[in-house]
This record gives sequence, C-alpha cells and structure tokens, in this order.
Amino acid sequence: MLKNFLILFLSVCLLFSCGKKTVEKVIEPNIDEIGKSLYEEGVEALNEGNAFYAAKKFREAELALTQYAWSSKASLMVSYAEYSRSAYSNAIFELERHIENYPADNNLDYAHYLIAMCHYEQILDEKKDLGPLLKAKKKFEFIMENFPDTDYATDSRFKIDLIVDQLAAKEMSVARFYMKTEKWIPALNRLKVVVNEYDTTVFVEEALHRLVEVYYRLGLEDEAKQAASILGYNYKAGDWYKRSYKVFNKKYKSKKIKKEKKEGLIRRKIKSLFE
Repeated sequence: MLKNFLILFLSVCLLFSCGKKTVEKVIEPNIDEIGKSLYEEGVEALNEGNAFYAAKKFREAELALTQYAWSSKASLMVSYAEYSRSAYSNAIFELERHIENYPADNNLDYAHYLIAMCHYEQILDEKKDLGPLLKAKKKFEFIMENFPDTDYATDSRFKIDLIVDQLAAKEMSVARFYMKTEKWIPALNRLKVVVNEYDTTVFVEEALHRLVEVYYRLGLEDEAKQAASILGYNYKAGDWYKRSYKVFNKKYKSKKIKKEKKEGLIRRKIKSLFE
C-alpha cells in the first residue's frame, strides 16, 4: 500500500515538473524579440544623447537579430551613433563593414554618404591636412556617379564645390607663404595649379595677379604681361587687375567711383508692396 502511494506521489511530482517547464518555454522570448528589445534600448539612449551606450546596444542587437532587414538596420545605427558623437574613425570603420556585410541593403547610398560626411566634417581650414578634403571629394564623386537620382547626389554636388574652394584656398595659402619667404619658383608652381585646376573658384583672380608679381620679380616681363592680359580680359573691373596694372605703372592711381547702394532683393520686394 505504502509502495503504491509513493509511486503515485512521484508520478504527480514529475508531471507537475514537466508541466512547469513547458509553461516556461512558452513564455520565454525568442532571439529576435531580444534583439528588437536591444535595438529599442539603443534608440532610447540615442534620443537621450548617450551615443556611446547607443552604439553598444545596436551592436548587441545586430548580433542577436536573425532577420536581414533588422540586423542591417542595427548595423547602420551603430555607424550613425558613432558619427553622432564625432567618432569619425569608428563610424567609417563600421560603415565600411556594413557595406561589405550587407550588400543588398536598401540604404547603401546613405552609408556611402555618411562616410563622405565623416571625412567632410574633419575639414577645419585650408592650412590643415589635405587628406580629409581629398577623401571626401572622392566619396562625393562616387555618390554622384552611382546614386545620381538621390538627394545625396544633389548635396554631394554642393559639397564638392565647397571642397574645390578649400583646395584652391590651400594652394593660395602655400603660394603666399612661398612669396613671403621669396621662394619664387615654388610660389609660381602653386599659383599655376590654382589657375589651371581651380579656375572656377574665387581665388583665380588673385592667383593671376600673384603670377604677374612673381613673373615681374623674376624678370619675365612677357609672361607677366600675358598673365595681366588674361586678368584684364576676365576681371578688368576688379581690384586685382588694378594692382597688376600698378606693377607696370608705378605712378598709377585708381579713381574712386561713387557707387549707388543697391538694395537687396528682399528689401526691394517689401518696398514694392507699399507702392
């Protein structure tokens, strides 16, 4: 009798235990649910301004998520979190990894654009390293060629114009330094780069005038006159041409012409409403 009771008792315990385990397995979240929860933690951290912690959570989410769309999204958010805290080297590394690991991602244009912006935002001024300038220019050109119908291509065109201005400014800065230290040949070479390669920038006018000065200083008057004639043909009303004219005519004094002040478009438009 006692033996039968013990068997019945053990059977009930085992049945209860198995039932409990079965219930626990049903309510346990799957790996993708964990990944999405980590992703949401990353978004929340990013909104709170904690980009470092956000990047950590997005990395964990990427590893946990099994769906391509979600894991690629988490990967891209790692890059954005790094970019948002100005950790540009980390962001570029993550973006290049993203492009390699998720070649079918629909956001590849954005990934390339973000790489370009990482380089672009490291541009300080024309006296700093040219590396970020050249890398940004190359990547923006890549975007224009491969994603021509996107907003990223439109902005890339604008950014390239600014970069070209910066490159020209760099060349002019170096040329001025060489002129100041009377290193005329290196100065001449830098000025020629501006005239030949950056002729659409605002620096070409000054570069032509500086060529006049350097050629004249070296005794190459024909070359100086040729540079002056090009300057005069394109910018005859400009101050740089007047300075070049004075190189050959030391006694020349420019006449001051009183100009009427022009009103801006917005101001003129406002005034027209009251007429």
